[in-house]
Amino acid sequence: MAPLGRPIEVPPPLRAGAVTIRPIRVADASRLEQLLQDNRHWLVRWEATHPSGRGPEPGSVSMRPTIRLLRRQFRSGTGAPFVIEYGGEVVGQLSASEISGGALCSAQIGYWVSEHVAGRGVTPVAVALAIDYLFGALQLHRVEICIRPENAASLRVVEKLGLRYEGRRHAYINIDGAWRDHDCFAITAEEAQGSLINRLPPAASH
Repeated sequence: MAPLGRPIEVPPPLRAGAVTIRPIRVADASRLEQLLQDNRHWLVRWEATHPSGRGPEPGSVSMRPTIRLLRRQFRSGTGAPFVIEYGGEVVGQLSASEISGGALCSAQIGYWVSEHVAGRGVTPVAVALAIDYLFGALQLHRVEICIRPENAASLRVVEKLGLRYEGRRHAYINIDGAWRDHDCFAITAEEAQGSLINRLPPAASH
């Protein structure tokens, strides 16, 4: 049984101004591979790694099998994987994962964007669109984002959106070859009080 008692219907693209999140497609593989290769210096500090040290470098192998697995999360009801577009160009990924139903009704969000769009307000809008979707279409109650305390750019995202700090998780995820602490931020549907897009200044969402 899917966590929500049903598969997740693949949503249409979700837009605010120049920013769109849409369900990932196998056809996105080559673009994402290129972005991961081009952004090695930018992303490596924040990427999950296998504790054994094994595993291919992101972007060095075809993403098609991975994307097919991600797409299955819609059918199983466990996740909602998206790409982030800016001005019609794919510039990153965003995934809602660990979707739970029942008494929990929650999800986690993770994301990355290319360095060439950093500082343009793309990520806050993408995250706001995703949270609005999770609270609206999927009727979840809680969304959380876990961030390394050194990741100043991601900390600004949750600050702009008003997510609540819940504490530090010690040695939470293996990142860049070591177990790293993460700070946990969360928001509930009651705290959102409507659309998170409305928390962003017009210049960020249009």
